[in-house]
Formats: sequence, structure tokens, C-alpha cells
Amino acid sequence: MRTITIEPNFDEWRNNARHLINAKIHPDDVLWSSLGGQTEGMLKFDDPLPTDSDSPILNVPREFVRLAETVSCHRSGKQWAQLYQILWAMTHGKDRNIMKNQTHPAVRALEQMRKTVSRDIHKMRAFVRFKKIKDGENGLESYVAWFEPDHLIVKVNTSFFRKRFAGMNWSILTPDDCVHWNGQNIQFSDGVDQTKAPNDDELEDLWRAYYRSIFNPARLKIKMMQTEMPKKYWKNLPEAEIIEELIHGSSEMVMKMMAEKERPLKLITNNDYLDKIHELNRD
Repeated sequence: MRTITIEPNFDEWRNNARHLINAKIHPDDVLWSSLGGQTEGMLKFDDPLPTDSDSPILNVPREFVRLAETVSCHRSGKQWAQLYQILWAMTHGKDRNIMKNQTHPAVRALEQMRKTVSRDIHKMRAFVRFKKIKDGENGLESYVAWFEPDHLIVKVNTSFFRKRFAGMNWSILTPDDCVHWNGQNIQFSDGVDQTKAPNDDELEDLWRAYYRSIFNPARLKIKMMQTEMPKKYWKNLPEAEIIEELIHGSSEMVMKMMAEKERPLKLITNNDYLDKIHELNRD
């Protein structure tokens, strides 16, 4: 039995999996372990496999590669053995269509992991809140955010934040990894605890004002809201401080909206383009 202990990322799993497949080592003869994750079986350390650039290239469906890249972020560490099981089936098992078999236990487990990781990626993009700390040396304002992801998604989410916030210096701090952008380059550093995150700033008032402005009491669905904004994220969201207040006052706000007089419709001025649109609608 061979135990493979890897850093929890797709590239290292892929390099080791290539050598195992080339050596025709069956999935039942491999125990996978990732640093910080779980081991599939009893732990026994062997010499690591080579991870050079000459490792054999395997011809596998693109959908499998995309799946493997996503589930590699799952924190459990259980994905490595399941990915290798699927890889073995596609190569030595000659089952190129195994990914379409939704009754296969490994395929079902990996698909569930994909959904979980994808949801975590979305939540990070939605709930990261930057706080201004100072003006940067390159003339850009500097901001810091604290976030606690469920999975190891910082690196796969970095390109999104680099494109979205290219015009400012920023850092995102998490317990796993920290990512920093200085207007030109991305850098990563080790994770930190929340004490390293900045305290309140004036941007939190802006977030609260913005949330008040978009809150629609007539469309309030508390269970749906908590599904999209789970309470575990509230402690790091400045607007969360006013959610309870807005919920309790929603009935009164709806009554006020219903009591308002209907505003008169504005007359449409003569416009050739609009006249053609109305004519097409009538036809």
C-alpha cells in the first residue's frame, strides 16, 4: 500500500496521479493524504513521487479537469482518492463516459463537492467588505478585508478581485491564505487570525446606507434572505447590524407604501422611434 501526502492543490495531485496511473497502481492500493486535510485510510508515509515536468500527460475529458480543479479546493481532503478512482476508470478502465454516470458513488460525491465549493466562491465574492486603512505609496488608496471561507478558495478567487478592484491597493485576510494586490502584482502570504483585520471605518456607514436604500419590505422573505446571506457571515458585514431593525419595521414600511397616492403617469412626447415600437407591439 502506498500513501501519497500532498499539498492540497490541483497541480500536485495531478502530478502524482499521472505517475501512479503510468505505474498502473490501482486505486485500492493508494492512500491519499493532504496536509491539513483527512487521510483516506491508515497513515503510512512513503517516499514522494517525482513531480517534474516530464510526468506523462493523460488524455482525459475537459469536464473532468474542470471538476478536479474546483473540488481541489474542498477542505475535507477526501476528493483526492475519489478523483483518482475516476481517473483510473477513464484510463485503465476504458470508461470514458464515467462522468455521465450520476449513480457512481465517486461521481456523486465529487459533484456535491463541486456545488459546495462553487457556492463558497460565490459567497466570498458577495460578502467581502473592504475597509480603508491609508493611502498607498503609488497614489492608490489601500484597503483590507477579512473573510472566513469554508474551503480553500482564496487563490481561485484572486483573479475576480484583481479585475474588480484593480484601481486600489488591497489585501484579503483569511485563516488559510492572504492575498495582496499593489496595483501591479499579486502576492500571497500565510493565513492570519481576525485580530490582524482593521477596525471600523467610515465605509461601514456607506454600506449600511446602501443596504437601507435597496431594502424592499414588500418583497421580504426571511428564509430566502437567510439562505442567500447565512447568519454565519453577518458578524463581518456592516449592514448586518441593521437587518433585524429593517425586518421588524418592514410591516410599517409596507403600510406607508400602500398609503401613498398613486403618482400620475407622465405623457409620452412625440418620438418617431417610440411610435414605431408601439406600432410593432400593436401588430
